[in-house]
Amino acid sequence: MMVIAVRRFGSGVPRRATRPVGSPPTRPAASALRDATWRPSGPQLARLTAGLVLFGFGEALLVLSKLGNSPWTVLASGVSEQTGMAIGTATILISVVVLLIWIPLREQPGFGTIANAVVIGLAIDATLAVLSPPSAPAVRVLLVALGIGLVGLGSGLYINAALGRGPRDGLMTAIHHRTGRPIALVRTVIEVSVLVAGIALGGLFGPATIAFALLIGPSVHLALHLLPASSRAA
Repeated sequence: MMVIAVRRFGSGVPRRATRPVGSPPTRPAASALRDATWRPSGPQLARLTAGLVLFGFGEALLVLSKLGNSPWTVLASGVSEQTGMAIGTATILISVVVLLIWIPLREQPGFGTIANAVVIGLAIDATLAVLSPPSAPAVRVLLVALGIGLVGLGSGLYINAALGRGPRDGLMTAIHHRTGRPIALVRTVIEVSVLVAGIALGGLFGPATIAFALLIGPSVHLALHLLPASSRAA
């Protein structure tokens, strides 16, 4: 096997290194992963942005339906009721709080994590600023179906961008790793806790909330299988 000869500093005698020619330099996998999630390519950035905007737009359609919000937006709408801030702004605030919880859990954010915390809330507020809630029941039901579909599609896009977990997903995986509890159980406990807190604050809970809980998993699953993954792994 060929080896690289490395000259010892201050000596004319070369010493033999153990790394074969052509092999990559040794580097911790975790460090490489962090670097990748902070250096998006153009396609990754476009996919991430489109996914987060669609996600926020879908959440806003659920709000406009007046038939119930997704669990985290129930919480955001509850915070909005208590503080007077816009729902999207409350969403950003909640995301920041969740990211602060990441610190003792030692979860590592990526570029997509920070973008997720900001862009979804901005997209919600922008949509609610230009659209008004419909009065026709059929249109409201249509908004629920379209909203769930768009949140699923947006999730598939930003997950496949491979630029880091969203704040809520990272909280789930961090607790799973720290406690060893099944990830389904951890996610369920988080979602139920958030939902109960949101309802207590006056957030809107309704049939659309239940529909979201039942359909968002299949919606994301379908999106992930239909959309190609990022060409540059993160």
